[in-house]
Amino acid sequence: MYKLYVKEGYRSALSLRETQQAISLIKETFQKKFAKALGLERISAPLFVTKKSGLNDDLNGVERTVEFDLKECDEVCQIVQSLAKWKRYALYKYGFKVGEGLYTDMNAVRRDDSMDNTHSVYVDQWDWEKVITRKDRNIDFLKDTVKKIVAAIADTHAAIVKAYPALSAKTEKNVFFVTSQELEDAYPNLTPKEREDAVTKKYKTVFIMQIGGALRSGGKHDGRAPDYDDWELNGDLFVWDDAIGSALELSSMGIRVDEDSLVKQLTVAGCKERLKLDYHKMIIDKTLPLTIGGGIGQSRLCMYMLEKLHIGEVESSVWQEEMLEKCKIMGIDIL
Repeated sequence: MYKLYVKEGYRSALSLRETQQAISLIKETFQKKFAKALGLERISAPLFVTKKSGLNDDLNGVERTVEFDLKECDEVCQIVQSLAKWKRYALYKYGFKVGEGLYTDMNAVRRDDSMDNTHSVYVDQWDWEKVITRKDRNIDFLKDTVKKIVAAIADTHAAIVKAYPALSAKTEKNVFFVTSQELEDAYPNLTPKEREDAVTKKYKTVFIMQIGGALRSGGKHDGRAPDYDDWELNGDLFVWDDAIGSALELSSMGIRVDEDSLVKQLTVAGCKERLKLDYHKMIIDKTLPLTIGGGIGQSRLCMYMLEKLHIGEVESSVWQEEMLEKCKIMGIDIL
């Protein structure tokens, strides 16, 4: 069953054509500021990878991938769910050095995702990855990187509002950092989603750290695949979105696993058999570089900056007929 949040009297501040023009401006402006801030260069990325490579992102470990076989060779391929692992391999393959990094357009199909105001089965992100040293594998380095990304978002947002005066919101540059355990301690009677809303409504721009491992209550704040982020050195970036009246996740990122944290997390997750995959072997034998990386939602960022009520107002996807009918009645222009 789909979920749809509606707001009486909602009308987009921009027309359909203005929206398309503004989307282009956001993407052109942000990726330049973001790439400059982190020292990244643009490369091409795959839409699909072979199943046996182990390069696809398993997300929470329960989502079904979109798979197909090839007529000309004996391979089963999967449309990517993200490029979390592929990017690290690409840094090695292309010979990137410490302090250098890449970014790319990532287009994915997540067939089991929800269909609501902020989720679609089609996912578009700026995926990025950067080579670091072992000394960089710490919380302070992670926080510094988050601050640079938020500054690029805030500067882009200001440029968009200047170009389109009908818009009025702005991004809070000062980031509030909190661990998932600190958040549970502060709001023990709320669900993880309710905690995200509570803390982001208060501080406007929030980075929730250490996601994937078990909390003291026994549950998790959210799931995370055990073989890309180090669960002690990762997090999700949220902004408060007045249009939808809740926290909106713009980015998931983290310092990636090294050989020790990979084995530890695969053991906890009951997935030690993955150590036989080529990608995982390259982490264990230190062939792959140590990295930090993440994904920044393109449609999410556009939705937020253009004060849209539904992600379908800034991207073309597939939606339930009932949702489309209700959106039409409520004045929500789905592309």
